[in-house]
Amino acid sequence: MDAIKQDLEEFEPEESPETIATAIRIGNPVNGPKALKAIRESKGTAEGVSDEEIVQAQRMLARLEGIGAEPASASSIAGLKKLVDQGVVAEDERVVCVTTGHILKDPQEVIDVSEPLVKVPAEYGEIVKQLGD
Repeated sequence: MDAIKQDLEEFEPEESPETIATAIRIGNPVNGPKALKAIRESKGTAEGVSDEEIVQAQRMLARLEGIGAEPASASSIAGLKKLVDQGVVAEDERVVCVTTGHILKDPQEVIDVSEPLVKVPAEYGEIVKQLGD
């Protein structure tokens, strides 16, 4: 991504990347140079996202679309949101985000970022009260 942002000629590997998106936590991807070439030839762009932005994208996908995406897949949505917020991508523009990784691919991450469980007695009234009517 730095190669795109800084208009560098070559892809530069990252020595020790850290992210909750383990599927893309690769400092020197074998196809990094090909990806850089494809982005440039298609007049595309690249954007980095934080772990918090990834988690927010996961929650948004689950809440609005019923899609449970693992962190690497949700990173495409997080990146799109960031690009829309920056005005790089128009709100009415057609865009494709690939989210092929199911949330169960990385279940521990879901547990780690979820809100604490709430124990509710198995009674209808109590359940409704917890759900807020």
